[in-house]
Amino acid sequence: QVQLVESGGGLAQAGGSLRLTCAASGPISSINAMGWYRQAPGKQRDMVAGITSGGMRNYADSVKGRFTISRDNVKNTVLLQMNSLKPEDTAVYYCNADIVRAGEWYSENYWGKGTLVTVSS
Repeated sequence: QVQLVESGGGLAQAGGSLRLTCAASGPISSINAMGWYRQAPGKQRDMVAGITSGGMRNYADSVKGRFTISRDNVKNTVLLQMNSLKPEDTAVYYCNADIVRAGEWYSENYWGKGTLVTVSS
């Protein structure tokens, strides 16, 4: 079964850094776009950063210049380096990916279960 598992969340002080990792596992043929979303309490889930299989990146305006997304197409992982953290970055961060399962020709969208990031002021 294909699954995404996030790690690296936790508590950081304002101005600090955290690094999130998401690993895709299971019978995978290929992975198209990968990305990170976040959901703060009482708010909707929003895109934070995305990266295509070719390495093109896009970011939410609120994190540009502070967060960096990268991926390893061999290890099927996507990373989110978060610097200069702010209290408003506090949220549950979710990994998302469009994955083509082995033996299939179409992609399906998958979500991880999320990892909590808390930034104290």
